[in-house]
Amino acid sequence: MATEAPYLETGGAALPKDMVPEFSRAARGIELWAALHSLGGEGIAALAEECCAHSRAFADGLEAQGVEVLNDVCLNQVVATLPGHENRMAALAIRVQQSGEAWFGPTAWQGREGFRISVSSWATTQADVQRTLAAIATALTEICDGTYSSVMK
Repeated sequence: MATEAPYLETGGAALPKDMVPEFSRAARGIELWAALHSLGGEGIAALAEECCAHSRAFADGLEAQGVEVLNDVCLNQVVATLPGHENRMAALAIRVQQSGEAWFGPTAWQGREGFRISVSSWATTQADVQRTLAAIATALTEICDGTYSSVMK
C-alpha cells in the first residue's frame, strides 16, 4: 500500500507517509479532539468558513493575475496554472517557497500541470493571502520573463 501524489516526493530512506503523524489514524484523532476541545463545534465551523474564504480570495487574486483556476473553489483548496507556462509551475512553487512567504506545491489536475494551495491554518490572515499573492506575482514575472531559469536556484 502506498500514498502517492504529485507533491509527495518518493525515494530515500523513508516514505513521506511514515514520517508525519498526519498519516496516522490515531494521530488524526488527537488533533480532532484537541480542536473540538478548544474551539467547540461553532469554532470549528467558523475556522472552516474562514479557510474557505481565504481560498476564494486566493482564487480571485490569482485570476486577476491571469492565472487560470482549474477547480471549483468551494472548500479550502485552489488548483491553478498559468496557460502557456504550465511546465513552469514546479519552478513557481519552489520560487515562492524560497521567498519564505508561503509553502505550496506543484500538482497535476486532469492532465494539466499546476500548483495547489491549501488553506488550513487558524493563523492565516487576509494579509497573509495578499502577501502570498504578491510573492506569486513576482515569481510569475521571473518565470515568464526568464530571470528565474532553474528549479535548483
